Amino acid sequence: MKKFLSIALLVCMCLSLLAGCGSSASTETTAAAGAAAPAEGYAEDVQAIIDRGVLRVGVKNAVEGFGFQDTLTGEYSGMEIDIAKMIADYLGVDVEFTTVTAATRSELLDSGDIDCVLATFTITEERKQSWDFTTAYYTDHVTVLVEQASGISTLADLEGAVVGVSSGSTSAKSLVQALIDNGVIAGDGFDPDTFDPATWTDFVSFRQYEDYPAISTALSANEIQAFCVDKSILAIYNTDSRTYIDEEFAPQEYGIATTKGSGFSAVCEELVTGWLADGTIDGLIETYGLG
Repeated sequence: MKKFLSIALLVCMCLSLLAGCGSSASTETTAAAGAAAPAEGYAEDVQAIIDRGVLRVGVKNAVEGFGFQDTLTGEYSGMEIDIAKMIADYLGVDVEFTTVTAATRSELLDSGDIDCVLATFTITEERKQSWDFTTAYYTDHVTVLVEQASGISTLADLEGAVVGVSSGSTSAKSLVQALIDNGVIAGDGFDPDTFDPATWTDFVSFRQYEDYPAISTALSANEIQAFCVDKSILAIYNTDSRTYIDEEFAPQEYGIATTKGSGFSAVCEELVTGWLADGTIDGLIETYGLG
């Protein structure tokens, strides 16, 4: 009998230990599932970014205050760089920057090489047909930069000028619209839906360039007589020998561009509207002197 009781007691102890081990394993599994739980509600494309561990963002590299890359260190800085980093922090991933231009930013987004564009990308109704945009995080205006020696100081003084613009931008169309709105030209034949800067010759003509430094160089060489784009972009190229014309026009609202109908679009919109409401965006604008 004693032998039987001893065996029974040993069996009970083993069962107890096994039960304890099972309980521990269950707790670890639950904890692991709990850690992953926040990601379970994300859309498939957002989860893909999280699984990859890297948010890929298209940014400018020559627009101080927005997206600027130090040629010595390779480091990026600016308001849009900080916003990209905050989105990455929210998702718990690293961030990878790809330099884009007005001509390449949409192509890289369409091809899937980048997840979003934070590159002084103006929101327009036409562009919203192809991509999603967040609520605007910044509003700028278009204007014109000229050499002081040119004697150009107003829109009316631009007659006969060759104006440098960035390929893929809306600057040329905005300038022509401003000429019409200010009564400088009648605007016969101007159709904003079919406007092509390469063929426009009424009062002014346009030359398109792939990047802003090339336009600035062309202005110095008098290959063009005016440089037209958003004023915040022009600021870096406004030297002692240059000046802006008197007029500012065409408000430019910048938003984060994402793939049309993507889950990531909703995430970006929620974050931007939150940062606008709590003053975070205003803080960045003040930090980079963009107010």
